[in-house]
Amino acid sequence: MAVYVGMLRLGRLCARSPGALVARAALSRSWQEARLQGVRPLSSEEADRTAPLPIGGLSYIQGRTRRRLISKTVGRCLDATAQRVPDQEALIVLQENIRLTFAQLKEEVDKAASGLLSIGLRKGDRLGMWGPNSYAWVLIQLATAQAGIILVSVNPAYQSMELEYVLKKVGCKALVFPKQFKTQQYYSILKQICPELETAQPGALKSQRLPELTTLISVDAPLPGTLLLDEVVAAGSTEQHLAQLRHTQQFLSCHDPINIQFTSGTTGSPKGATLSHYNIVNNSNMIGERLRLHQKKPEESRLVLPCPLYHCLGSVGGTMVSVMYGSTLILSSPVFNGKNALEAISRERGSFLYGTPTMFVDILNQPDFSSYDISTMRGGVIAGSPVPPELIRAIVNKMNMKELVVAYGTTENSPVTFMSFPEDTLEQKAESVGRIMPHTEAQIVNTETGTLLELNTPGELYIRGYCVMLGYWDEPQKTEEAVSHDKWYRTG
Repeated sequence: MAVYVGMLRLGRLCARSPGALVARAALSRSWQEARLQGVRPLSSEEADRTAPLPIGGLSYIQGRTRRRLISKTVGRCLDATAQRVPDQEALIVLQENIRLTFAQLKEEVDKAASGLLSIGLRKGDRLGMWGPNSYAWVLIQLATAQAGIILVSVNPAYQSMELEYVLKKVGCKALVFPKQFKTQQYYSILKQICPELETAQPGALKSQRLPELTTLISVDAPLPGTLLLDEVVAAGSTEQHLAQLRHTQQFLSCHDPINIQFTSGTTGSPKGATLSHYNIVNNSNMIGERLRLHQKKPEESRLVLPCPLYHCLGSVGGTMVSVMYGSTLILSSPVFNGKNALEAISRERGSFLYGTPTMFVDILNQPDFSSYDISTMRGGVIAGSPVPPELIRAIVNKMNMKELVVAYGTTENSPVTFMSFPEDTLEQKAESVGRIMPHTEAQIVNTETGTLLELNTPGELYIRGYCVMLGYWDEPQKTEEAVSHDKWYRTG
């Protein structure tokens, strides 16, 4: 079953599993036998369109490893794309009337990254982004990565207690936020935790309850005790500060932590899954590859994103896929709105749409659905919870989304570990979560004995590979419970 990206609950601590060794031996034997019998190996084109099958009757599988993993930081990937397709549209934010090419986006990201360093933030510092989808969200996501600052994705619905918990947990030094959105008064909530804010010097907050938080950056309005995001970006445009950014980048590694995403607190307090450049660069690269974005013309890869950026599906499947493939990212609304998503598809000639099952149901049920021009649609990604087969069929048939894929994963796995192929049959898409992703191992284990199970036997899913998180921030005990000594992540 597809489970909401980032919302999987960890299961009990399971015994260590020897299963992979057994399965690997079976795989090796089977390959040798096939070779001796003269079985023709798949061409690279065929290999792209298939995934391996389990061998030897055991619930173990390894994705293809033909293509190399990428050892680049997020910033280096953005630089490469801006160089390759400078004039291609990179980002469209409809509610703010913003349009940027990749060359323009890179320029703004560099200035924002340089600006963050100019106000005293350093590599490894944590910066929280708290608010709905916006241009500022994408800018900060990419600018923090460019400067080696760790982005903390903060749920825009958090109230004072939850906000205080996550900021304290990871020792946030800075927080970026809008004054308010609808009924959510961000500045007022902050003042409940940091009453010192109103009289503080901008950039020099001294908070009793959050001693590490010194820098508050307002996205859209001058507020007491805060810096304005526009001013931070402007400060970063000087040659002196850009030189400081270039110096900092010499010391960044693709294995550095770059993002902390809080997983659901259904089993206690939320835990901060910590992901590296390596995690999200490679996961987004594989998502885009399976969507066949490398084979698409620019007008065929316009991604409409109504999902929240504070979740992995939005920030990795949306922002990062766009950065890796030079695809146009279209933010349809600050928070999900079915009508706005249809307007974005129609106005901006969207070709791919992301969403959870409930989002797609809402879009299909819009009373004026038939009045929108959705002729440019080709496919999309559905993930998040079990998808009824009839919903898959309705999306494919009514929205012209023949290349729709189902994805499954967890925040701790960066996030996608299983995904359909665009050319899979309706039945395959309707009745499964697709097939294993490249460079990823999966096995199903008996929760009592820790042993590898035979195929078609219920058990706990374990995942291993480049995609497994660095760990839960400052929680060695919980990390050890979730990731075994031989690097298997227990999904629960």
